[in-house]
Amino acid sequence: MTKRIDYFFSIGSPWSFIGLEAFVALARQHDAEIKPYLATVVEENGGIFSRNRPDVRRAYGTRDLKRWSRARGKNLLLDGRPPLADPSPASRMVIAAYLDGKDWLALTLALQEAFWVGAEDIGKSEVRQDVATRAGLDGGALLARENATDVAEKWVADREHAVKSGVFGFPTFGYDGEIYWGQDNLPFLERHLDGETL
Repeated sequence: MTKRIDYFFSIGSPWSFIGLEAFVALARQHDAEIKPYLATVVEENGGIFSRNRPDVRRAYGTRDLKRWSRARGKNLLLDGRPPLADPSPASRMVIAAYLDGKDWLALTLALQEAFWVGAEDIGKSEVRQDVATRAGLDGGALLARENATDVAEKWVADREHAVKSGVFGFPTFGYDGEIYWGQDNLPFLERHLDGETL
């Protein structure tokens, strides 16, 4: 029986980005299917946008992000990067790729790499199209699908599923009735995939 991991993430989350490749490698090692659920911060469950956190917590979070990005081999550009005011369009592009059976993981990585490392403004439609094309996908077709009914419906349903599943931050991995918040919890997900439960 194929194992399935529910992957809750946000295109605008640097933590989702730096943990993505390690997560994908772990899922492949265990022959597990990844089912994507995209959302923004789930405030209903206690999630807090970084901009709304106290200065001391935000400062610590930045230092921790720099530590983890080095550990994961990612050269994040945290200063001088254009803000991503709304990650929804990029998220819907990924959803369109998923629904159309395209390589949504490659697109996710490409969009996040473009934003977090290349300082490209993926909030702009022409940039998203170019990033998707560079990733080997039909950027024009995916851009045209961003506002399709089935894409919009999944975007809404993904958030509802995140709320019901107890998700409040990203990335969160759901497996066998348990959730693991944060890319630093991948070792616990790995133990669970290996058959260990709490």
